[in-house]
Amino acid sequence: MMKPHYGKAKVNGIEIYHEIYGTGEPLVLIEGLGYSEWMWYKLVPKLSERYKVIVFDNRGVGNTDKPDSEYTIELMADDTAGLLRTLGITKAHVLGISLGGFIAQELALRHPDLVRSLILVSTSMGSRNAMHKYSQLWNGYLKMWGFLPGIIEANGKASMPSGIEPYYGMTKEEKIRYGLMSAFTPEYFNDHPEEIDRIVEWRLENPQPTYAWKRQFMAGINFDSSSRVHEIKAPTLVIAGSRDTFVTAENSMELADRIPDSEFVIIEGTGHLLFIEHSEEFNNLVLSFLDEQSKQKATHPADKSGRPGWLEKIVKLFMNMKDDRDRYTSH
Repeated sequence: MMKPHYGKAKVNGIEIYHEIYGTGEPLVLIEGLGYSEWMWYKLVPKLSERYKVIVFDNRGVGNTDKPDSEYTIELMADDTAGLLRTLGITKAHVLGISLGGFIAQELALRHPDLVRSLILVSTSMGSRNAMHKYSQLWNGYLKMWGFLPGIIEANGKASMPSGIEPYYGMTKEEKIRYGLMSAFTPEYFNDHPEEIDRIVEWRLENPQPTYAWKRQFMAGINFDSSSRVHEIKAPTLVIAGSRDTFVTAENSMELADRIPDSEFVIIEGTGHLLFIEHSEEFNNLVLSFLDEQSKQKATHPADKSGRPGWLEKIVKLFMNMKDDRDRYTSH
C-alpha cells in the first residue's frame, strides 16, 4: 500500500483531518459514531489498489476539531462536501457506515453533483417516529460506545440524550470492551482476542470526549430521511449484516426499497461491524459494485438529452415494447 498523503483542511469553520491513499476514481469513506480513521484498517489496503481512497475524521472525533455546539447530519454532510471541494474533487463514490450512512444519504440529497455512487452499510433512514419501535437500536448504540443502556424517549426532537445510566465503576477500557461485545457477533469477539485488543488500544490512544460523543449521537438520533430518500439519484448499494442488533437487516432493506436505483445485499453471520468480520467478502462486494459503475460510465455516457446511457437503454426498451404492443393491438 502506498504511503498516504495526510493533513488538515479548513472547512465549515473547523479543521478536518484526512488521509488519501492510492490513485484512480475518488472513493470517500465516512465513519460511524465515535470511530476515527483507524476503523478502515481492513478496507483501505484493498480498495486503494484501484481507487483513490479518502478517509477523514468527522467533526467531534479523532484528529478533527471537536466544537461543543450542536451537530446535525446536515452539518456533517456539508463538512464532507466542503472537504471534497477543498481537495479539488468534483465527484466521488461515497461509502458510509452506520452514522456515516446517515451522512452519506444527506450528502447525496444536499450535494448530488458530488456523488457518483453510494454504498450504505449497517444503516437505515433514521426516523424519530420509529424510535419507540426500534428503541433497542438506540440503546444498542449506547452500549456500543461504552454507555450502559437506558431508554431513549422520543418526545419530538431530542436535544440531549436521556436515560443514560451511570458507569457503575467500569473503567474506560471495560466500557469499550462492553460495547464491542455487542458490535461484533459473539463468535467473532471471542475468537479474535488480539484484534479486539488492538481496537481497544486504538480507541484509548485518542479517546473521544464524552460531550463530543453526545453531540454526534444527537445528530444521529434527530436524523430522518424517510420522506426524502426516494430523491436519491445515485446508483446505490445497501449492505446489511444478518445478525446486526443495532440496525437490523429489515431496516436496511426498507432503506434500499425506498431508493429507486439500489441493490440490497445481506452478509450472513455478521454483526454491525460486518466490514471487519467478513472483510474479504465485503471488499469484493464493494469493488464489484464500484467497477460496474465505472464500466457503465465508460460504456454508457450521457446522451444529448442528459440521460445516462443505462437509463437511455431502458427508455428505448420500453419504447420498443410499446411499439410492439401497438402493432399487436392494431391487428
